[in-house]
Amino acid sequence: MSKQNNMSILLKGLLRENPVFVLILGTCPTLATTTSVDGALGMGLATMAVLICSNIVISLLRKFIPDTVRIPCYIVVIAGFVTVVQMLIQAFIPDLYETLGVYLALITVNCIILGRAEMFAGKNSVGKSALDGIGMGIGFTIALLAMSTVREVVGAGSFAGNEIPFLVENGLTIGILIKAPGGLMVYGLLIAVVNKITKGKLIKKKEFSCEGCPSASSCHGGCSAEKEDK
Repeated sequence: MSKQNNMSILLKGLLRENPVFVLILGTCPTLATTTSVDGALGMGLATMAVLICSNIVISLLRKFIPDTVRIPCYIVVIAGFVTVVQMLIQAFIPDLYETLGVYLALITVNCIILGRAEMFAGKNSVGKSALDGIGMGIGFTIALLAMSTVREVVGAGSFAGNEIPFLVENGLTIGILIKAPGGLMVYGLLIAVVNKITKGKLIKKKEFSCEGCPSASSCHGGCSAEKEDK
């Protein structure tokens, strides 16, 4: 695998295939944990750790997992790593554990992790899968930090729990931004900004069709059927 391919896999999650702003995955934890920068950072790092570890293990086991039960097997692997991360955070960062609450356990069913297992780790080598996990994890964390910064600074007049006197004293905060409707509004605006910056040309259609699938040549399912239709 060339260095250029390595870099492409690592960087695609940052913007071109950002799981939050482009693929629109993991919306629930994105909206729930971005009321504060501390919570967003904690969720991002926890999810990235699970994503990297699960990608590696699923890639290692991809040739041994029967296709008919691959999704349940992926979930078991992911749940195992979520449990480990959850216990470590509870033991060493109890304040963060209390902040994230039930959303920490719900990393198990985060669409980003299961989606990367199905679309990438189950079809690629360990090295590529690790890079994919790192890239997607960083992209997810950056997205959460961007949302939480806007919501906490403008909505609560603070950053990482530290009050910004100028905003608070002059009544320049917009309280609704730290509530659910405000979260959806910020989410939509940031998606629009990303699309504007990139002119909406982040994902090519073929990347999500059989033509762009790395396993197209050996697949006996949809890819074969598509070839027959042609």
